[in-house]
Amino acid sequence: MEEKRLFSKKNAAEPPTALDLNRIPKHIAIIMDGNGRWAQKRHLPRVAGHKQGMQTVKTVTIAASRLGVKVLTLYAFSTENWKRPSSEVNYLMQLPIRFFSTFVPDLVKNNVRVMVMGDISRLPEKTQQAVNDAIADTAHCDGMVLNFALNYGGRDEITRAVKKIADQVKKGELDPSQVDESVINRQLMTAPLGELADPDLLIRTSGEERISNFLLWQLAYSELEFVPEHWPDFDEESLQRAIIEFQGRHRRFGGLKNE
Repeated sequence: MEEKRLFSKKNAAEPPTALDLNRIPKHIAIIMDGNGRWAQKRHLPRVAGHKQGMQTVKTVTIAASRLGVKVLTLYAFSTENWKRPSSEVNYLMQLPIRFFSTFVPDLVKNNVRVMVMGDISRLPEKTQQAVNDAIADTAHCDGMVLNFALNYGGRDEITRAVKKIADQVKKGELDPSQVDESVINRQLMTAPLGELADPDLLIRTSGEERISNFLLWQLAYSELEFVPEHWPDFDEESLQRAIIEFQGRHRRFGGLKNE
C-alpha cells in the first residue's frame, strides 16, 4: 500500500501520519469560508481576505491535482452573496478575471480543466468572458477538473432541474413514472461530471457547521468535515489532514459494512 508521510509544521514532535495515496477521495468539494474574518483579525479590509483567499485557491488546486483528486469543486460565489455590500460584490466579480489571467498557464501545465456551474449570465460581461476563456483554454486538459460554483445555489439548481423535467413531461417526451434519480441527475449542473458528480468529501473552513445551500442533492452521502482554519490559512497540509480524516471513516451508504 502506497503511503505518503505528513509531518506537522506546527508541532514537529508529533509522530508523522500516513496518507494513503491509494484511497484519495475522487471528488472534493470545499466551502471556502472565513476570508472576511481572516482580514478582520489582521485589521485589514474584508477584500484583503478575498485577495489572499485567491492565492489559497491556487495552492490547494495544485496540491489536490498532485494528490490525484479527480474533481475539486469550490463554492466561489453563491446566489445569496449578492446581498453583500456592493463594493465587496464588485471586488468579488473582479477576482475571476485576476485569477484566470495569472493562473491558466499553471492549470494547463498541471493538466487541470476548468468547469463552471451556476447562472453565470448574471455576472458582469468581463467576468463572464474571463470564465469562458479559461474554460476554452483548458478544454484539452484531461486531468483534474477544477469546478467553480459561481452564482450557484443548491435550491436554485434543483428548481431549474424540476422545471426542465416538468417541461419534458408537458411535451410528452417523458412520462412521470419514468422520473427517477438518474433523470434528475441528468438535469443538475453537475451532470457533465458523470459518475464523479457527487463529492466523496465536503470541507468547510472557518469552523462553521452548515452547508449553506451548496450541492444539496449531491451531498446525500458525502463525508463532511468542518475545519477551524479560515480559508486564507488553509494549505496543502490542511488538505492532507482532511483527507487523512476522511480515510479513517467507514462509508456505508445506508447499508452495513464490516469494520
